[in-house]
Amino acid sequence: MNKPQTAITMGDPCGVGPEIIVAALTDPAIRAVCSPLVLGDRLAMQRALTVCNSPLELVTVSSPAGAADLPDDVIPLLELSSLADADIAYGKPSELAGDAVYRYIRRAAELCLTGEVSAMATAPICKEAMHRAGHHYPGHTELLAELCRCDEFVMMLAGDVLRVALVTIHEALSNVPGLISAGQVLKTIRVTAKGVAPLCGSRSPRIAVLALNPHCGEGGMFGTEEEESIIPAIAAAKLEGLDVAGPFSADTFFHFAVQEPAPYDAVVAMYHDQGLIPLKMRHFDDGINITLGLPIIRTSVDHGTAYNLAGNGTASASSMKASLRIAAKLAVGR
Repeated sequence: MNKPQTAITMGDPCGVGPEIIVAALTDPAIRAVCSPLVLGDRLAMQRALTVCNSPLELVTVSSPAGAADLPDDVIPLLELSSLADADIAYGKPSELAGDAVYRYIRRAAELCLTGEVSAMATAPICKEAMHRAGHHYPGHTELLAELCRCDEFVMMLAGDVLRVALVTIHEALSNVPGLISAGQVLKTIRVTAKGVAPLCGSRSPRIAVLALNPHCGEGGMFGTEEEESIIPAIAAAKLEGLDVAGPFSADTFFHFAVQEPAPYDAVVAMYHDQGLIPLKMRHFDDGINITLGLPIIRTSVDHGTAYNLAGNGTASASSMKASLRIAAKLAVGR
């Protein structure tokens, strides 16, 4: 079987990233669907193998080609840093580690852009450590958009039942209404529909769009964003042939959206907490992050560095496993 090769960025070595990678790659079901290549640090990964009591062995490679045909009892590692013990102390943000994390992400994106790997999956990062190292990005999404020179990107978090894409991402709540325009909502609908299409087989993706205000604005009593921006965007999307419905009031919508089989393939939410609180209620352990609209496939775990769990080998690898499965599925569907 020709399995898609996936670059896995190690994430912050002071958190659980290395451990969840080891745990995921110990699972035969994951090795059956993808050919992994970890981009990271040998000391941090070797420590994770010990912490997780893993039977796997690290094998250093110099390129993706060197990892393609290795057996499933090894982890191919492309070494991009040589951190010292002091740089990877559990639970403590490190400037040198923050710089290394940036380089893992950058190299993985480059490998995807050149076609040397089929997709990338990212372990969690510490934004504070990256900022200390001079890399000032709100998160993976914005960094990858810059590396790919892409303006039309959408952050979507997903599980087996619920997928939520965001019109605005990491924004202060007070700024959100001014960022809700018909053009921005329509762009999010378009990118979301195109992005989830490989997961929908032969049929068109079914997209639901949320309102911004309570009760969909109640005819303008509670806000005018629905009438001025959201409804026109939905109408325009329908004229383009997209299967889109809404706007729906967010307080009741998710009760119906999580029924199985799911009535919609993706939900477009207006802001971060509106969409991600219900998503994480339903998919706290197995949710993942997918960056839509990029010229590459990128998935990620839907959790942070979990400094409080780092070093004890108990962090759940469910999200990392889901990230690798979906990355492989998207790569095969392209």
